[in-house]
Amino acid sequence: MTVTLAQILPFLLTAVLLTATPGPDNLMVLGVGASKGRRLGMAFGLGCATGCLSHTVLAALGVSAVLAASPVAFTALRVLGGGYLVWLGIGALRSRGGAGVAAAPEGSTGETSLSRQFLKGMLANAINPKVVLFFLSFLPQFVVPAQGHVPLQMAVLGLVFTLQAAVLFGALGWFAGGIGQWLQRRPRAGLWLDRVSGVVFVGLGVRMALSR
Repeated sequence: MTVTLAQILPFLLTAVLLTATPGPDNLMVLGVGASKGRRLGMAFGLGCATGCLSHTVLAALGVSAVLAASPVAFTALRVLGGGYLVWLGIGALRSRGGAGVAAAPEGSTGETSLSRQFLKGMLANAINPKVVLFFLSFLPQFVVPAQGHVPLQMAVLGLVFTLQAAVLFGALGWFAGGIGQWLQRRPRAGLWLDRVSGVVFVGLGVRMALSR
């Protein structure tokens, strides 16, 4: 076997602990879930988890190493990622309140909102340069070169990381969405929560763009 159970179990435990640790992804999922409701919060969380697949592919192919070794490429990715989060934050700050979105009936508009939040979460994670470096440094620690097929081992471990992240982020979006349901009956509170969510996104984006 390319990847053994002795590799996966400690990797999975470490991955769960790291994913559960408060960080930018957790804050974004909490913000979307609380301001937009359970379904959209879960969609955003699943998108964030799916974004891990792109980092897995890059790490397995060695592209992450190239990005890390190129100051220009890494800076460009950092500024692009930060700018995208700022753009999301400005959208939340200009919102008229998330309760109306959370309460949208089933149909084309609701499905579009779900797919939109999923894509937003996936893109927010995929263009985060810190996650690029994280996967480049984290996955190889659990690879056993003697077993061969190193890129395949990294791909399997990355898939395991993505699956556990999908479970945790999905659950986080669900529980945060409970707040969103409460806010459906209080539009004014939902409006202010959108403002808080926007500030979080803008702050994370500026931090990412200016980080070294």
